[in-house]
This record gives sequence, C-alpha cells and structure tokens, in this order.
Amino acid sequence: MFLGVDGGGTKTAFVLIDKNGHILAEHSEPTCYHIQVGLDGARNVIESGISKTLHLAKKNVNDLTYAFFGLPAFGEDSEVDNRISELPSSILSAKQYQCDNDMVNGWAAAFGGQDGINIVAGTGSIAYGVRKNQRARCGGWGELFSDEGSAYWVAINGLRAFSQMSDGRLKKGPLYEVIKQDLAIGQDLDITGLVLSKWQGERSRIAAVSILVSKAAGLGDYEALRIMEEAGKELAKIVLSTREVLGFTENEHVNLSFSGGVFRSGSLVSKPMKDALNQTTLRFSISSPLYSPVIGSALYAMHLSGETASKSCLHKLQNL
Repeated sequence: MFLGVDGGGTKTAFVLIDKNGHILAEHSEPTCYHIQVGLDGARNVIESGISKTLHLAKKNVNDLTYAFFGLPAFGEDSEVDNRISELPSSILSAKQYQCDNDMVNGWAAAFGGQDGINIVAGTGSIAYGVRKNQRARCGGWGELFSDEGSAYWVAINGLRAFSQMSDGRLKKGPLYEVIKQDLAIGQDLDITGLVLSKWQGERSRIAAVSILVSKAAGLGDYEALRIMEEAGKELAKIVLSTREVLGFTENEHVNLSFSGGVFRSGSLVSKPMKDALNQTTLRFSISSPLYSPVIGSALYAMHLSGETASKSCLHKLQNL
C-alpha cells in the first residue's frame, strides 16, 4: 500500500492505493501550510489525515509500504525543513515516508514520472521540471514578493484595481460591482476591514478573490482581463526559466503540463501563457496532467519504495 499526500494552500488531500492501482481510501483535511497554520497546526492536520485515511481503508500503519508528503514551502527554509520532515514521525517510521515540496508530486502527476515541466498556479505558483538526472524549480518564493500568476497574485491585483476604481484612478467596470456585491461590501473602504480584520489577511481567503476577478473578466472588464493576461505571461516566464536551467536544447520538444485553480478560468490565463511561449522558437508539447496531484504523490511513493507501477496500475489511476 502507498499513501499519497498533497498539501495545498487551501486543503490537504490523502489517498491510499495498492500496487494494482486500486483506491483503498481518500480523505481531505484543511491546509497544512505551516506558514499559515504553524508547525503544530500542520502536524495536527497530517496526523489526523494519516489516521483517518488508514481507518477508512480498515488498515493499520504496519500495512503501509511507503508514503510521500508533498508539502507547501518545503525546502524554502533550511532552519525548519528538518522539523517539517518530522511531522509524520509520530505515526510513521522514518523508513516509511519522505517529505518534499508539493511541486514534486505535481510533476509526478503530470507525466507519470517522465521528463518534462509542470507549472502550478494554485494559491501560489511554482514550476518544477526534470530532464534526465537534472531537476529544477522556478518561482514559488511566497505570496509577499513572488508567486506571480497565482490565485493570490490575481486576487491582490484585483483588490488593487477595486480600490483604484473606487478612488477614480481607474474607470469603474464590472470588477467593481462584482467584488462589492459578492463580498457584500457596504461602503467601499469596508473592504479593508474585511481583508485585514475579519480575514486576518488569511492567504487562502484572499486567493479566493481571484474567482471574482475571473468572473469580471468574463463580463468584459478591461482591468480584470489585463490581470488575467498578465498572469498567463508571468507563468510563461516561469516555464521558460525552468526550461533553460534544465538545459533543454532549442530543438527538443519539452513536455509541459499545467495545473492549479487559476487554470480553471480556461483560456483567460492558459491562452496568454501559450501565446507567450509560442512567441519563442522553442518547442513545447502541452497537455493536461495525467493524474491528480494526490495520485501523483501516491505514485511517487511507489517509486521511492523501489516498486515500478504497472501499465494496468497507471491506466486505472489516470484521470481519477
């Protein structure tokens, strides 16, 4: 049995599979993003998730072969990485699991472990790629000064546009009314109280405003359309930098996959990203991920254990 864990910025997904590709149990917990919930909060989420997933499958820890935990912000602070790696240790032995950044299982999900680049634009944004024995990441420096093209980035730009529309620095468009109505804003300045006091600047709640920006773009709002287009261009920059670091030659076709909530806006972001890539002479074979990120974690756990997933197993798990 193999346990896959995908720790996103909004929720933490757990899945338990066997080597034949059968789903034994699935479970979801709140985010384990330690910067947001603290290390103790992350530990509680992980411990609860492991226990409940095994319970749903009517299995115990000794039945587990290996687990992989794809965790947000792992590898980005050497002072706390060891402590993050120990989060599952109250339940699992050190020989039963490995922790890494959630970009790794995103890549594993994209191509089933084959060479290529996966760009993620969820609450945050990051790219991770593999070429032969070389690995590279780009982006993902956090929401305060990076995560370009992410839901948080889109939301912050949308909120900025709302404030400027309210002031008269920008002409009011559908974005102004969409934000005001959907967030039940009375006086325009009440939005500062909502975001800073009621939400306490919570990353995931702010990122959810990106849905309203996408909605306004669908209504033809100029600023919202510009924000979504810029998001796509920023994501293309991340992809191109990752490709360069990995050393792909100009004539090589690079497998590229994209995932994350921002891409649910459809062509509003994916088209400008693809257009920016097509303006270069570089070649990309673009496709949707073969597997969900949490299935990618389970498959990577299988790989780390030394087990090779059969074609039958891979087929069963595809698009679940």
